[in-house]
Amino acid sequence: MPESDSLQVRPALAADAGAIAHLATELGYPTSPPEMRRRLEVLLTRDSHLIAVAELASAVVGWVAVEHRLLLESGERAEIVGLVVAGQSRRAGVGAALVRVAEAWVREHGISVISVRSNIARTEAHPFYDRLGYVRAKTQHAYRKDLTAPSPE
Repeated sequence: MPESDSLQVRPALAADAGAIAHLATELGYPTSPPEMRRRLEVLLTRDSHLIAVAELASAVVGWVAVEHRLLLESGERAEIVGLVVAGQSRRAGVGAALVRVAEAWVREHGISVISVRSNIARTEAHPFYDRLGYVRAKTQHAYRKDLTAPSPE
């Protein structure tokens, strides 16, 4: 998966857990390295997932996670479910390189469409996806319920 002499994109390893956790935390999803390692150890064994990291000078500066799903209502699909680039490495081609690897993986799985969701608050990400040829398909609300909290009923 190499992209250039200085930027390398490769499959993630469980040993990357600390760097991946740090980047997830930078994006606003605080995760400890042990918890990230636990997640990686599960996801890296699944053929339905790709997790790749980008390295500059042997340091992990970004990661992408892609999931291949079969949905009852819409059939097969692939989605970039996570994409993070370290603040100091943004606008240097790292994100685009990670997306290219994601798209290649999706094509290899015989899927012709890839999607990504981007939080409305991540305004810098929207033109990034536009530049890469992604088209806004819809706007939606995301709901969450804490099942450990008392029921409002």
